[in-house]
Amino acid sequence: MTEDVFKALADPTRRRILDELAERDGQTLFEICSRLAIKHDLGLSRQAISQHLAVLESAGLVLSRREGRYKFHELNTRPLEHIVTRWLRPDTPEGTP
Repeated sequence: MTEDVFKALADPTRRRILDELAERDGQTLFEICSRLAIKHDLGLSRQAISQHLAVLESAGLVLSRREGRYKFHELNTRPLEHIVTRWLRPDTPEGTP
């Protein structure tokens, strides 16, 4: 799972998608495409953004929920928290692992 997170974060477009969801959570594909085009001058197709979202979902960084005809995407920070706590543990007394 950790490898999937690093793979997902390696792509700058996927990091921009996460930035957009961090700024405004619960967006549809159309909203994400629009914001990327306007704010970052990214003219990617809806299909390309959808594929990026699929990678982010498989890594657990994005969760999706359906409401009627619409699919909303939300940022999930749990995989990032797991990575951070993996290397940044609270101090332990000397001599203990």
